[in-house]
Amino acid sequence: MDLRWGMRIAVLADTHDRYPADLPGRLGGADEIWHLGDVCDPETLAEFEHLDIPLHVVRGNNDNYQAWPLEMTLVRENLSFHLVHIPPRCAPTGAHFLLHGHTHIPRDDLDFSRVRWLNPGCISFPRATIRTFAWLTVEKGALKRWELVYL
Repeated sequence: MDLRWGMRIAVLADTHDRYPADLPGRLGGADEIWHLGDVCDPETLAEFEHLDIPLHVVRGNNDNYQAWPLEMTLVRENLSFHLVHIPPRCAPTGAHFLLHGHTHIPRDDLDFSRVRWLNPGCISFPRATIRTFAWLTVEKGALKRWELVYL
């Protein structure tokens, strides 16, 4: 990992069995990949698994693969990131960031409890008319950057 950039995480959601052919190549510089559900067929992730980058996946409402959890919390740089597909009514206690998919629309909001809600948008069937994923950069105990990438 290049320490000048901290930890760089590729965040995607809602692939629904498809993604642009160049996407795996674009993620080669990631320290981790987080998929926020609705992969559908687990084989869809085969190219991402071959990148030899840690891949964390939560199960979406269109996923039947029981090995993926419905939600998970990951701690990076002393920050708590809660990953889930369908956004809950409120963030779990202790979460600094709540990342979700499902809506197919990018999101970056701060709620009343100061939890930042992030959605990378959708790779396959966007409702916002453009396909997106996001880069999340964490460094020295802070989220340095949330950057949407338009495909």
